[in-house]
Amino acid sequence: LVNENGTITIGGSTGVAVAMGLYYYLTNYCTVNNWAGQQLDIPKELPKLPKSGVTVSANDRFRYYQNVCTVSYSFVWYKWEDWEKQLDWMALHGLNLPLAFTGQEAIFQRVYMKMGMTMKDMQTHFGGPAFQAWSRMGNMRGWGGPITQTWLNDQLILQHKILDRMRALGMIPVLPGFAGHVPEALSRIHPKANISQLGDWAGFSKKFCCTYLLDFGDPLFKEIGVSFIKEMEYEFGVDHIYNVDSFNEMKPKSGSAEYLQEVGSIIFDVLQTGDPDAIWLMQGWLFQDKQFWQQAQIKAMLTSVPEGKMIVLDLFSEVSPIYTYTESYYGQPYIWCMLHDFGGTMELYGALDSINTGPFEGRNMTNSTMVGLGLTPEGIYQNEVIYEFFMENVWRKQPRDITKWIADFTRKRYGKYNKFVDLAWQYLKKSVYNSTAGHEDFSTDVIVTRRPRYRNRLRPQVSTKLKNVHNMQNPHGILIFLFLL
Repeated sequence: LVNENGTITIGGSTGVAVAMGLYYYLTNYCTVNNWAGQQLDIPKELPKLPKSGVTVSANDRFRYYQNVCTVSYSFVWYKWEDWEKQLDWMALHGLNLPLAFTGQEAIFQRVYMKMGMTMKDMQTHFGGPAFQAWSRMGNMRGWGGPITQTWLNDQLILQHKILDRMRALGMIPVLPGFAGHVPEALSRIHPKANISQLGDWAGFSKKFCCTYLLDFGDPLFKEIGVSFIKEMEYEFGVDHIYNVDSFNEMKPKSGSAEYLQEVGSIIFDVLQTGDPDAIWLMQGWLFQDKQFWQQAQIKAMLTSVPEGKMIVLDLFSEVSPIYTYTESYYGQPYIWCMLHDFGGTMELYGALDSINTGPFEGRNMTNSTMVGLGLTPEGIYQNEVIYEFFMENVWRKQPRDITKWIADFTRKRYGKYNKFVDLAWQYLKKSVYNSTAGHEDFSTDVIVTRRPRYRNRLRPQVSTKLKNVHNMQNPHGILIFLFLL
């Protein structure tokens, strides 16, 4: 960033880099804020930069964005106009490795119909628009449907626009791969195929639960997987990074190291056959099941792929990191992620201390394989202070003074400094935004987001020390707190 002939000139290696430089200037020199709302009171005369200019560089190669659930909790009804705003926000915050899952059902439809399936077969397999996240992961089938051909076609068109803009900005879209979850109709067309029915997930009825998993060693697994990659390449082009999660909150049929190593090898072989330059991106959420995924099982899965050909999302780093006891994922690159939100709930919650120091600890540990930061919330449009704070870790070289940062944030959010507003936010920093409970958010226990009922008391949990909540009850603090809400 430099002063040049009376103007501010911003240069960068990609569109994302330039956008990040623009946002850096706007927030640090013009005191603006942009998330759920906008505070864009920019001075008429643009503030000048130091004579030597300003250089801002990212600490890591990748800045990942999205949880596989975000598409259902937050993006499901997005039109192109909504995506344009979201993509701008992503670029301004330096995100360059976004999940791009829209429209995949239309590609799978082509693959399956070439095998002899019908639209009715598709409708009993694909989840409805708001539930596609979980049908894609094999947790349930057909719920919220039936899906229509119009929806499939519209999503395909939308994906083209999304990918075009992502690539124009210099992002690397993460496209889906084949994880093995198939329509029940495949067993009708191929009665000898090795297909198993999985167990119940979340209590769905027989019609919608217990999805079907094609055995990884069955020849059809490779046939379908490669065909899917080829169809997707024909429709969308390639970016060489594919997300595959075969065991999201579902246990593999065997915990033996040999079996898991074979599964990983087959999945990667399918990706590489479809795209010789393929890199497998895996959510590390499955490893939170620590009873099944112990070190031997994790190591078997990760080392089944050539080193550097897999990227693991350490999905819940701010609360329950996996890299700390797996020797930094046994040599595979990983991304330090903040999950933060479960279920798209609208509660006040955060772990500022953890996200202030955690990324630096991960990057600086012995033999670290950390290659980026990631935002992986299940839902967005909440707690913007946490996301603004976290994304500054992209370029900051050391942890911050949180008290000072909060004061600066209030000035950007409201356009000017006010000591009473700052006082209220400092109370929030000490309480709800400094979780001391040591686990995830309280999405099912927040009174204002729970379904009303007559029986049984609503018993909220508190994610902080009670004394900090009590401190909110002084005459000034509680009034300011209510005003801000």
